[in-house]
Amino acid sequence: MTGSGEGWLSDGLDVPGADFGFWASGVDYVAGWRSARESADHLNRALLGVGFELSAVRAVASTNEDGQGVVRLAGWPSAVKQLARLLETRTDGDGGAA
Repeated sequence: MTGSGEGWLSDGLDVPGADFGFWASGVDYVAGWRSARESADHLNRALLGVGFELSAVRAVASTNEDGQGVVRLAGWPSAVKQLARLLETRTDGDGGAA
């Protein structure tokens, strides 16, 4: 997924402990990341579709220490608040989906 200013958000294998060199032998981190990347791309297209800039808020593919795909939402607080307000318009007022 491309977008302006995306360099400030990591889109790599963000595995806890990876910066210390901890990788479990035999764990397929790439497969988990690929699955997460597909979901993150889907969400990023939706964010673009409703007018968000990916430099302000975006989904980021990652994995956990077991190699399972994880999608994190990263963004500036103001953009995340705007997204939360947008999502709140889709609720029934009791915290559930309309």
